Formats: sequence, C-alpha cells, structure tokens
Amino acid sequence: MGVHGVVNLPAVVLLSGGLDSTVTLAKAIADGHSVTALSFEYGQKHTRELDSAKNVCKHYGVRHVIMKMDLTSFRSSLIRDDMEIPKGRDHIGNDIPDTYVPARNIIMLSAAAGLCESTDSDRIYIGANSVDYSGYPDCRPEFFESFEEMIGVGTKAGVEGHGIKIETPILRLSKADIVRLGMELKAPLELTWSCYSGGKKACGKCDSCILRLNGFKEAGVKDPVGYEK
Repeated sequence: MGVHGVVNLPAVVLLSGGLDSTVTLAKAIADGHSVTALSFEYGQKHTRELDSAKNVCKHYGVRHVIMKMDLTSFRSSLIRDDMEIPKGRDHIGNDIPDTYVPARNIIMLSAAAGLCESTDSDRIYIGANSVDYSGYPDCRPEFFESFEEMIGVGTKAGVEGHGIKIETPILRLSKADIVRLGMELKAPLELTWSCYSGGKKACGKCDSCILRLNGFKEAGVKDPVGYEK
C-alpha cells in the first residue's frame, strides 16, 4: 500500500533514463502506483540514455513504452550535428542553453496524457526540477500548473470530471536532495545516465554532468556512474 491508501492505481511516468526521472519512477512506485514508463526516441544524437531507461524498467519489472517521433527539424544541440553541446559553463541556469529542445515537455506531456487515457491512468509523473537545472522554461512550476489546466479541458477524462494530474515530486528539491531521495527509495542510480554526450563514460563537463556531480558531492555520496578524466 502506498501513501494515502493508494493501491495499484495506474500512472504514467516519463522516463528518460537519467537521475531525475529514475528517482521519480521510484517515487511513483513507492506511492503505490502500477506504472507504465514512457520514453521517447526523437532524433537525439545518441540513445545511451534510452538504454539506461530500458535497464531501469527491467530492474523494476514495469511496462516500458518507447515512442518514436522525428524532431530533427528542431533547433537543439542535442539533435543537430552542426551544433556543439556546450561544456564547462560557469553560470548554469542564468540563460536558456542550446541544449533546450523547443516545446519538448509540451510534446511529451501531451503524449503522456494520451497514454493515460489509453491505460486508465489518472496521473503523469515527470522528473522536472526548478532548483538545480539548466534554465529550461518548461521546467517551471507555472508551466505544469497551466498544462494540467489545459489537459483538463482538452481530454475526454477531463471533460468527464476526472482530469489527469501532473505529479512533480522533485520539482523543488536540490540535486543533492534528489540523490538522497533516490538512495532512500533504493533507486538503481548506478543504471542511470545523465550526460548529454554519448560514449562509454559520461563527459563530466556538460551542464547535466556538472549538476549531477555537484548533487552527489553535496549529498556526500560517490556517483556510481563512471566519468572521463
């Protein structure tokens, strides 16, 4: 039995395979939900994170849906070969970096809402964070509040009076607190991949690596993932 007496109510969890989304998946399971994890192959330069998502789902034995969509016409250094992923930035979060994929969370949450209606799920869990993050506009509390209102009037579930909720359990946590929560929930942090670059080891220099490494350091825990020198 989960919190508030919730037992096996279905939920959709957006799972990239990174630290934040994996801890969010662990939280959804701890809350007592039967989970469908949703990942996307959208034209990103590498699928290393997707491999981690698959391994995380195998670890928990949950259903894993991977949707394919072509976002290669979108401007983002995570997608386009003519754009370099920024590394070694000193002021993360002060601006919107070119790793931002235009409207990505809008697109993914819309797909998740459709999957919710198709699986009789009443909520979407997303591992967005507005504290230690890269400055993305679609990771802010007001975005999720507005989106929940929108799907409340734009879905059959919402019109019939049982709208889909958006759960953001780590939205206001520091990266260190996310690490601590993951350990408390016994999430398989060693299976996660946060680096924007592909390869056998994380680069340690992109925004995502820097934020992750700082989080583990502040939590007083060694990151189980290997990094390049």
